[in-house]
Amino acid sequence: MKLFKRRAKPDSQPEGVKGMDPAEAADSAQTSAGEEGEVTAEGAGQDVPAPVGQAAPPEASATLFGRLRSGLSRSRGQFTEGLASLVLGKKQLDPELLEALEEQLIMADLGLETTERVLELLRQRLDRKALAAEESVLSALKETLVELLEDQERALSLDQHKPFVILVVGVNGAGKTTTIGKLAHRFKREGRSVMLAAGDTFRAAAVEQLQAWGDRHEVPVIAQHSGADSASVLFDALEAARARSVDVLIADTAGRLQNKSHLMDELSKVVRVMRKQDDTVPHETLLVLDAGTGQNAVSQAVEFDQAVGVSGVAVTKLDGTARGGVLFAIAHKLKRPIRFIGVGEQPEDLRDFSARDFVNALLDEH
Repeated sequence: MKLFKRRAKPDSQPEGVKGMDPAEAADSAQTSAGEEGEVTAEGAGQDVPAPVGQAAPPEASATLFGRLRSGLSRSRGQFTEGLASLVLGKKQLDPELLEALEEQLIMADLGLETTERVLELLRQRLDRKALAAEESVLSALKETLVELLEDQERALSLDQHKPFVILVVGVNGAGKTTTIGKLAHRFKREGRSVMLAAGDTFRAAAVEQLQAWGDRHEVPVIAQHSGADSASVLFDALEAARARSVDVLIADTAGRLQNKSHLMDELSKVVRVMRKQDDTVPHETLLVLDAGTGQNAVSQAVEFDQAVGVSGVAVTKLDGTARGGVLFAIAHKLKRPIRFIGVGEQPEDLRDFSARDFVNALLDEH
């Protein structure tokens, strides 16, 4: 077992890039200037969270919503393209409008099953009460979409266990390790002690990538040699976290899909081995899904849930795709809490999920 100690950080870094490695700083600058995520230099890096237990001031909340709206710009373009013209000013849901809405929602990557559920809820909403003068099919659609997501809007609570063990699962490329790094940053900002476990022992450079996040946020990383047994690494990490009274242990896992049954068997083994120390772990099995994979993300969600019992979802890379509508399909099909959404490169861009904020940002509501 190796315990990676944090490296000293040079004080000569410019103020705007302290805590970043050079590659991250360069990526951040490119994101600020480029169209992906549309985060400008003016908005990037200026959202400082309020101290724990205090609400963010109104101007900070507005800035945070602006970042969300910018991060969803590509999906908003796809989602609302043609939608506003279809329902603008409409007061009735006639068969022609219903058919056009169905086509538009499917094109926005909600999938057939979720689209049918949205239209069913929309019909019920319009049937059970007459529309007021200021109401329209568009406002009813917004409320319907919020209703579909609200059941899965449940924040992650870390207070029931110590250490609170988060097992992070998902396929390679979904953003597991980056999500772990951002979570470590968040929990540290909340005043919690954090430890990371490098359980992805097969992917090239996975351990080094996790170590880099640990160095950046001054968080210890438990690891073994490349190719080591993942269950053994996580067993050691849990033992270390308990011995040091760590608040949160976040464990990375393998995600290769070349042999799905082998991957799922390995994840099941990891859980069994960890439970030899504590039969309540993991306290959260967080599935990381890449929004850019569209309906494949829904299939992945079902497979991982069957194998290890998903208890929460993080949907990443929403800033880099026009397929953000798949989040509705994930919520409808999996029926598990959506804990976080990723809408940019900065640690603060991993946001707690809010159904209403998401729908408002997606449908260009200020």
